Amino acid sequence: MKTITVKGVGTASATPDYVIISLGITSKSSEYATAVANANSRIQMLQEAIRTVGFGEDELKTQSFDVDTDYENAPDKHGVYKRKFVGYSCRYALKLSLDFDSEQLAKTITAISESDAHAEQSITFTVKEPHKISEKLLKAAAEDAREKAVILCAASGVTLGELVNISYSRKDNEYNSASCFSLCEEPIVRSAVPEFKPDDIKSSDTAVFVWEIKATPHN
Repeated sequence: MKTITVKGVGTASATPDYVIISLGITSKSSEYATAVANANSRIQMLQEAIRTVGFGEDELKTQSFDVDTDYENAPDKHGVYKRKFVGYSCRYALKLSLDFDSEQLAKTITAISESDAHAEQSITFTVKEPHKISEKLLKAAAEDAREKAVILCAASGVTLGELVNISYSRKDNEYNSASCFSLCEEPIVRSAVPEFKPDDIKSSDTAVFVWEIKATPHN
């Protein structure tokens, strides 16, 4: 059986409708318990801040928790630099997700920034239902492959037959806008929150299709 193998490429774009606010809190102390306690206290401040703009405390999710030891190079009495233990660095990575609404986003950013939590903020614009983009990409890839196969067969004097095989390696795509939005720990005032319209999300996916090819019948 003679076959033709074609890679189909599907592309799609989508307007962001969901926002993920990534938050970082770092606390340092010479005592481990103190570093953790200070970080936990600042998380409580974050929870209080987001509650004022309509979120529940359980909507602030912990992504990771890390503790590292801190050292510094310091000279001894002879001027020789040695590595000296200075304490612990405790870091929480958290996230808060919400439907994309410019006004609500501005209120949320402001509430977090004006709190005493002094959290780093990074905002990702994405989609709430990524499976819909995945479906659109795969349908587009299938259509693209078939169109190419038909053209190639016509140009080669053969006829496209039955579909024999489909090869697809699933990808865990993250459908995020290329637009970025980040804020440092320092507090900002409400008037400083900018209007923000993120770029559309653009993505692609591929699949490989194999069809049988037959000789074109002559009249």
